[in-house]
Amino acid sequence: MTFMNTAMSVCRCSAAVVAFLMPAVLRAQSVQPIISEYTGQADGKFLVTNDTLTPMAVVLDPKSFEIGENGRGIFRALDSTVHLSLSASSFRLAPKQSLYVFYKVKVESTPAWFTIYAGFTPLNAGTGMKVRILLPHTVYLYQKQQAERKDFVVSQASFDTQKGTVSFDLDNFGVSLIRVQAVHASGGKNEVLASGFPMLPGARRHVEFSWDKQGSPDALLIQFPRFDLKQPLPPKVQ
Repeated sequence: MTFMNTAMSVCRCSAAVVAFLMPAVLRAQSVQPIISEYTGQADGKFLVTNDTLTPMAVVLDPKSFEIGENGRGIFRALDSTVHLSLSASSFRLAPKQSLYVFYKVKVESTPAWFTIYAGFTPLNAGTGMKVRILLPHTVYLYQKQQAERKDFVVSQASFDTQKGTVSFDLDNFGVSLIRVQAVHASGGKNEVLASGFPMLPGARRHVEFSWDKQGSPDALLIQFPRFDLKQPLPPKVQ
């Protein structure tokens, strides 16, 4: 699958979990929720948990991002148009301890989006190599005006009979942020459901997923909050 679930996503793509040399004992940190969505400004919170037996230092690092055609986040310093206030920028977590981080954000225009990375570092790592684990909380601030069907175009939709994969490109030619709720490929009585993802303004997304059913799919359905896009799925010409 070449697209991210944006509860992951970033964001679900927008935001990805980045870990370097992560041993099993250090895999029990978490940030919840992974994604929060608002209209306009935001006044929110997320829970940071250290479920290990090792005390952790946590540093928060806000980042702005774009999402590439392959669904991967491209991160940069937080945009100057995003005014973010955090209840804490760094803290320590004892073993089995959790802490809420509260935030307020105002943006100069919507839509807007960013990720707050929580970086976990063990406090008793000694003189050996230190491991840092990054976990995201991604915030989407939607515009008040709803996105329109005419802004979205599906192209290159096909079913690769040799690879057994469905693929298509989706373009957002509008200025609105929207989330694709789900993607359905169907053929006869069979159907495969793929996860949704965010569509940023002016962005293109290439989506590819496996078809593990009998026969071949012949129709594609892309579900948005207020409308659907339907597209035939011809076999890919080799």
